[in-house]
Amino acid sequence: MSTSSHVVDDATLVKAAAEGDGRALEQLYGRHSRALLGLARRMLRDEGEAEDLLHDVFMEAYRQAHRYDPSRASVKTWLVIRLRSRALDRLRSARMSRVDSLDAKPSPERFVQTAGNIARKGDHGRLSGRIAELPPEQRVVIELAYFDGLSSTEIAKRIGIPVGTVKSRTRSALRALRQDMHSRPMTGHL
Repeated sequence: MSTSSHVVDDATLVKAAAEGDGRALEQLYGRHSRALLGLARRMLRDEGEAEDLLHDVFMEAYRQAHRYDPSRASVKTWLVIRLRSRALDRLRSARMSRVDSLDAKPSPERFVQTAGNIARKGDHGRLSGRIAELPPEQRVVIELAYFDGLSSTEIAKRIGIPVGTVKSRTRSALRALRQDMHSRPMTGHL
């Protein structure tokens, strides 16, 4: 790869990386690492994990550069897809570790603990009871999303309904829970 002063496009850098040019990878890193690190931070919520993920993604991109197809996506999109996929893998892995240590059957109490935003026992009990009162089709999507950590697409596949239906049921369930939490006065305090 030439070291002249003209700017080389991303696709050319990936091609050079595929041929073993480490400087090409450095240039790609310089162009895209900041945005990718920001995405990793937002997804993983841990600085160290985000930095490790960023490193892994660029090393994978370097090893797999020969597979890049510019007709399918821009280099930035290719890198973002890799990062997002690896971040979701890490999140699922961490979530599965936590789920393995909890009871196998989801309960309304687990939802409240997972949500982490209900501070008073009165709210806790009221929300637990309200989740149990949801229509079965809404309760199932809430349990799969919050207890099993499944995406809308994964829920749709698991229970055999369209993704739009999953999203609609989730919205309806959350709206009902939110209305219930705001409409009924507190009956007790800690």
